[in-house]
Order: sequence, then C-alpha cells, then structure tokens
Amino acid sequence: MPEVRFEVDVDEPPDEQPGANPFNRWHPDIPAVVDADPGETMRLEALDWTGGQIQDNDNADEVRDVDLTQVHYLAGPVHVNGAEPGDLLKVEFLDMGPLNERSEFGFTGTFSQQNGGGFLTDHFPDAAKSIWDLDGYTVSSRHVPDVRYQGKIHPGLAGCAPSQELLEEWNEREQGLIDKHEENPESIHNHPTGEEEPPVANPPTKDGALMGEMDSDEAEQAAEEAARTVPPREHGGNHDIKDLSIGSTVYFPVYVEGGKFGIGDFHASQGDGEITFCGAIEMAAYIDVKFGLVKEGMDKHGVDHPIFEPGNRGPTFEDYVTFCGYSVTEDGEQHYIDSHVAYRRASLQAIDYLKKFGYTGQQALHILGTAPIEGRQSGVVDVPNACSTLALPKGVFDFDISPENFGGHEDRGDISVTDNPLG
Repeated sequence: MPEVRFEVDVDEPPDEQPGANPFNRWHPDIPAVVDADPGETMRLEALDWTGGQIQDNDNADEVRDVDLTQVHYLAGPVHVNGAEPGDLLKVEFLDMGPLNERSEFGFTGTFSQQNGGGFLTDHFPDAAKSIWDLDGYTVSSRHVPDVRYQGKIHPGLAGCAPSQELLEEWNEREQGLIDKHEENPESIHNHPTGEEEPPVANPPTKDGALMGEMDSDEAEQAAEEAARTVPPREHGGNHDIKDLSIGSTVYFPVYVEGGKFGIGDFHASQGDGEITFCGAIEMAAYIDVKFGLVKEGMDKHGVDHPIFEPGNRGPTFEDYVTFCGYSVTEDGEQHYIDSHVAYRRASLQAIDYLKKFGYTGQQALHILGTAPIEGRQSGVVDVPNACSTLALPKGVFDFDISPENFGGHEDRGDISVTDNPLG
C-alpha cells in the first residue's frame, strides 16, 4: 500500500483533522501540505463532500438542512516538484475505495427546492435521502430494494489551483452572469422551478470557507475572493464524470508553481448527469495517485482544460432499456435544439417507467442518480428538437425490467422524505 500522505478522521469535523485540514475553496495562496516528485505514488484520503453533515440514518432533514457554503472538502493541496505554469500535471488514478472500518456507507440526497433544488426540483421539491451499504465496490440500499450492482467508483472533483489572474477572470465572468440574470431573468434559460429559482452561479463567500492551512487573518481575506468548488472550470474542478474510475489518467493544466493539486467528492457510483444534484453515492474515501509532468504541455497540445483518459475498470453492462427525450417541456413548450430540456424529458420518462415496477418517484430518481446510466446527446442537428437519451442498465436490478416482462405494481417501500420547511 502506498504511504498515506493526507489522512482524515471521519469522526472529527473538517477543521479538526489529525493532520492538515482539508480545503473547500480554490485560491492560489492556499499552501500545499504535501510534496511529491514526478513518478511518486501516494495515498490521499478525503471526507465526504459535506464534511460529515449526512449520517447513516433515516432522517431526510439532514439533507434538507445541509449547509452548502461548506462544500466540498478536498485532500491537499499537493505540490508537485518541478511543476510550472504552462505544464500539464499527469495524475494516474491507480486505486480508490471507501475507508473500510471507518466509514462503510454512502448517501444520496434530493435537495429541497428551498436549498438549491436540482435538475428535476420542480417535480421533486422536497428533500429526500437514501443510504447505501458499501460492500467493496458493490452497492445496495435498504431504501431502494431489489437494486444491487458494482458501482462506478470515482472522484467527482479534482484539479489544480488557479493563478490570481484566472481566479479574477472566474469571479468577473460569473458575477456578470449573476448580474445579467438579476436584471433580466428571462434572458437566461432555467428549467421551471415553481416559485423558487436556483442561483445561476455561486459567488465567493467567507461563510463556511475552510482555507486549508492558511494563517487565520490571511484566510479570512483570501476567502472574500476564493472561488467556490461547485462547478467545473479550466483547471478541472467538479466534473462529476463517472467514467474517471480506477485506471484513469487525467492531465490537468498547471497555473501556479507546484500545481497545488486537490481531490475529493468521492462517489461509490453515479449516473451520467448526477441528476438528483446530490445524486451520486457520496462517501469518504481514499485514492492512490501517481504524478507525472508534461513540460509546456498546454502549448504543445493546444489545451487549457483537462484531458481525460478513462480507465477500463468498473462494471460492464451489456443490456439496457433506453429512453428518449426531445426539446419540448412537460407543458408542451417547444425549445430550439435544447439538450437540457431533452435530457429532462428522457429522465422523466425513465422515472415514470420505474414507477410501474412499484418504485416511488423519489426511489426512481435516486436509481437514475446512482446507477451508472449512460446519458447521450444523441442528436443536435435536426431542428427544432435535440434528442437526448438515457440508457438504464438492466443488470443493476434483481428482476427483469424489460418492457416484455412488465413487473406490475409490487410495493417497494420508499426512501426517507421530508416536506417540512427548511430548518
């Protein structure tokens, strides 16, 4: 086993870890706490993305009340010796898994519409939670019966620190989007969300910021401009790509000396799109990584975004039931080549289909958020409708979900749901 270079204690809060504290903001001045040479392999551990706010119980109020200013908690930063701006940092994902005997469960949540909502929040406005047992790489849930499969384990979030110039560019362009939306909400496409609309971006905030091992005074000042970890950006970030599993290699652009690499937000499994927002099976985990450098790689290869080489480890499914969606909303409003609307419709078709087998809508939503479904932009040229597809692997179920073997309305219980207002 590689040496553990960043260790976490799941029973302690994020700012009271046994070694270095994790970090949950992107800023060039957050100091590195691990050094690595090119060619070196090490083990990094990370808390779940909420830092322990969600526990192994049946209480959905935890999801309803989760503090989203705190997320995500990342291992690192790692200073890779010799890495300079303009290089590509090569990171090989050699192995990863749950923290056995310390944290052997994962969770999936539907966020309350009052706390960020999600992809289908207008259909599922209330908070919900399902707990998943992690048996090696195999997952199952007491809240979603008759589903058991090998998950597509991966880190949802990884990247290098931005330069000061890049950080300022992020803040300027994202604040511009917020301003544009506030001035003219109709100018920005948002799916229907009833009375509440989710934010179009998450600007910097000191609330909940954990700036790693920065001096307290410096940390407070830096947090005023530090970028939230919520979206993906040029440096990497929160891509949530399910196929970046064991055996994958990622080339991250380097914007500061040493790269200052961080990683976290581990998932035991996830479907394309992570459609419940807290949609994967979230967990605390370890990863074994090996670092390398491609000197001047950004210019050599003409890239300023990460390049991914997915590995070949993980479940292999052969049979799927595939659902189609088009650029027409549930209310019959025609959109122009809108893949977002089309994928919503494909998702809703799949949910309605699973309800015929006895699952509730929330259970079906959590299946699509966690099982390694295959989402595709299948057609984007035939005006006015884009075609998006969602392929649901039949092998994740303990019974046949083929249309010719329609299973009837067996009662499969429900997951923990709350319809109480935000606490």
